Amino acid sequence: MQKASITKYVPFPPVSLPDRQWPNRTITRAPVWCSVDLRDGNQALAQPMSVAEKLEFFEMLAHTIGFKEIEVGFPSASQIEFDFCRRLIDENRIPDDVAIQVLCQCREELITRSLEAVRGAKNVIFHLYNSTSPKQREYVFNNASRDQVKAIAINATRFLKQHAQPLVAGGMNLRLEYSPESFTSTELDFALEVCEAVTDVWQPTPENKIILNLPATVEYATPNVHADQIEWMCRHLTRRDLSIVSLHTHNDRGTGVAATELALLAGADRVEGTLFGNGERTGNLDIMNVALNMYSHGIDPRLDFSRINSIRETYERCTRMEVPPRHPYAGELVFTAFSGSHQDAIKKSMPHQHPGKPWDVLYLPIDPADLGRNYKAIIRINSQSGKGGVAYVLETDYGYQLPKLMHKEIGKLINDIADAKGTELSPEEILAAFENEYLKRDTPLSVDQCKTAEKRDKTVRCEATVRIDGGKPQKITGQGNGPIDAFVRALAASTALPKFELISYSEHSLGKGAEARAAAYIQIKSERGRTYYGVGEDTSIEFASIKAVASALNRAAAHDVR
Repeated sequence: MQKASITKYVPFPPVSLPDRQWPNRTITRAPVWCSVDLRDGNQALAQPMSVAEKLEFFEMLAHTIGFKEIEVGFPSASQIEFDFCRRLIDENRIPDDVAIQVLCQCREELITRSLEAVRGAKNVIFHLYNSTSPKQREYVFNNASRDQVKAIAINATRFLKQHAQPLVAGGMNLRLEYSPESFTSTELDFALEVCEAVTDVWQPTPENKIILNLPATVEYATPNVHADQIEWMCRHLTRRDLSIVSLHTHNDRGTGVAATELALLAGADRVEGTLFGNGERTGNLDIMNVALNMYSHGIDPRLDFSRINSIRETYERCTRMEVPPRHPYAGELVFTAFSGSHQDAIKKSMPHQHPGKPWDVLYLPIDPADLGRNYKAIIRINSQSGKGGVAYVLETDYGYQLPKLMHKEIGKLINDIADAKGTELSPEEILAAFENEYLKRDTPLSVDQCKTAEKRDKTVRCEATVRIDGGKPQKITGQGNGPIDAFVRALAASTALPKFELISYSEHSLGKGAEARAAAYIQIKSERGRTYYGVGEDTSIEFASIKAVASALNRAAAHDVR
């Protein structure tokens, strides 16, 4: 890289628009959406989709998501593109309310071939384009003048209008889309001049408006400059009421979404893009991103992404591309919190969500369930996770409703394991660690069986069979004001077990029905003044609580010496 002063690159020139209006506007409705996955996205694949894959992809775009405008290809560019277009039409695969769009350079032989490809379709958008920027005129068109480049667009529009007449007479609803390719690097006055000239030839009507697509073929400037360019064009088009101003942003600077959103504020009516931003170089605009941004602000995007996992699977299989795990809305990890503070905030937000009230979960701007995502992976555990996240996983995945004061204890245990492992822990690994620490300890005390009976004076007698340090079974008895108290008193008579004090107790069911198991949680204080939780599980809530006492005592015996 050059050191200062940098002379290899120059700043992009701003637009003179001192009274710009877009900064004071808000987006209140969805634009017209046009998917260009099957053309712009497909041409950027190392292995373009086969006809069968394109048919499957089209079905998803039209029926699953609900696009009403879909650019299906460049039928004059290759036989496979032509054949795909014909199959859509000949096999009646296009819904009556969906328009197919075909791209075509401003060349007569390509226009003729493209008209053959769309013959018999009900709704067609014919997308003509030619490059207009100064460097395109200099390098590509051998120093062509403005008038010469403008004539390319005019002659192609006139040829299309004449040769499309038989199709229109036969009932086709044909609309024109024109793109001054490389619009954002074209002088604004010349871009306007070419668009006006094309409109003069086409003669749009209120019923059949012209689509003027103003592409950021390469993203050169900040999003606010793009918005200024779009507002300038919207202000200066003499037939703005007969024009649909369309956007087609790319992502070279990583701001394609922002550029689109600001350009919508600037007055654009329509947006072209792809799913997950597939396209040349850094890609096209990700339509799903913009649509769900709107949805998260209460605006109906008029596209359905409620089956986002299925959409992502089809996309990845047909394109052989992968959606990054951090991709907005669709990535594997976008609804996942590893941070302890984030996990705690999410866990505490969830109980406050009620039907009919606005969604308001901290760190989750959109409800994953709206996209067909479940809550299982919202919180995932690594060495950076907190106590609340571990408790959330144990409760959400396995039903254990740990007492709040126990969260810190289990959180430290799991964090130590994750730290030693150096990777994320799965829910299964968390459960195994929980069971090993709380449910499977049998030293120094294990309980084989326990019977209790209430006496006339309301005291409870407990008779239990236990093993101490793995020895032979022995019976212990005790009396107290309840089963747990009676068992604790029975244990106190043994000189082989450490002394402890019962602090707290809670319980809950681990399911429903006659076969449901119960979980009990006991907190004790050891002789050294430390507190430990124990957990017991059984079909009998009474025996579960006895097991929980043994669990707490065993943990105290194991950890109190440290």
